[in-house]
Amino acid sequence: MEIWTEKYRPKTLNEVINQKHVVERLKSWVKEKSIPNMLFAGPAGVGKTTTALALAQDLFGKYWKENFSETNASDDRGINVVRGRIKDFARTKPIGADFKIIFLDESDALTPEAQQALRRTMEKFSDVCRFILSANYSSRIIEPIQSRCAVFRFKKLSEEDVTSYLKNIAESEDLDITPDAYKAIYDISSGDLRKATNILQTSAAFGKITRETVYDVVSQAKPEDVKEMLSSVMKGDFASARKKLYSLLIDQGLSGEDIIKEIHRQVFELGVPDKTKLEMIEKIGEYEFRLNQGGSEDIQLEALLAQFLKYSEK
Repeated sequence: MEIWTEKYRPKTLNEVINQKHVVERLKSWVKEKSIPNMLFAGPAGVGKTTTALALAQDLFGKYWKENFSETNASDDRGINVVRGRIKDFARTKPIGADFKIIFLDESDALTPEAQQALRRTMEKFSDVCRFILSANYSSRIIEPIQSRCAVFRFKKLSEEDVTSYLKNIAESEDLDITPDAYKAIYDISSGDLRKATNILQTSAAFGKITRETVYDVVSQAKPEDVKEMLSSVMKGDFASARKKLYSLLIDQGLSGEDIIKEIHRQVFELGVPDKTKLEMIEKIGEYEFRLNQGGSEDIQLEALLAQFLKYSEK
């Protein structure tokens, strides 16, 4: 079975989803058959790697694989990856083109020493090699490298973009999917197209794809369940809220982290004053930290609901 994230990955710049502010500039460089060193910055799943691959295919045509090297910096964060693999590829001659492209994914994972070595490599092989760096956090890239690159900031994809892309896949795969399932996939993926595609493919194994199917597949708290729990506690009914919490933890097998993330989303929908919402968000942050530090899920979430109970009495 083919993985849909690869099967439906855009092959040219014309097919890249949104990111028009990036794609238009890249297309003009493709026409000139020359590109500068670049830094692609933005959240996961918005098309950084896809854009680099599409650019290489548009630039080099049938020779794109020979002139394109992809390295994931998080696999080997040290200086050896720059001195070894990257330098070896950079010093070889391009085929059917004036330069080659080295794409360094997750480059913000490189150590400062490795980044200094990369800066020198970028200078040394600037006549035959161009570098494209991808990073979730551009601030973790040292300034000397940033100053040598044209920086492109990728935006989070909108619900319309994600839904349109998923509908094309559903049509190609002849899927039976309801409209509210698309909304559920977008809410869970938060604009991460790779995650959204994986959720769609996993859900497809169950036949008809509905909102319930999607939440079951990802084992994530349903908004209405968390809303019901919060509604109970804000009415002062702690027993019902606690019962719902244990239903989520035990019957549905959800993790405390998933529940607390959904609580954070639902707090904004509560009919309480903004000042109260701010105080509740502060408590959520505190208890989320406790969970990350190894606190017991049931005790910490129960304690969080107990804190919320105070606001029901105001």
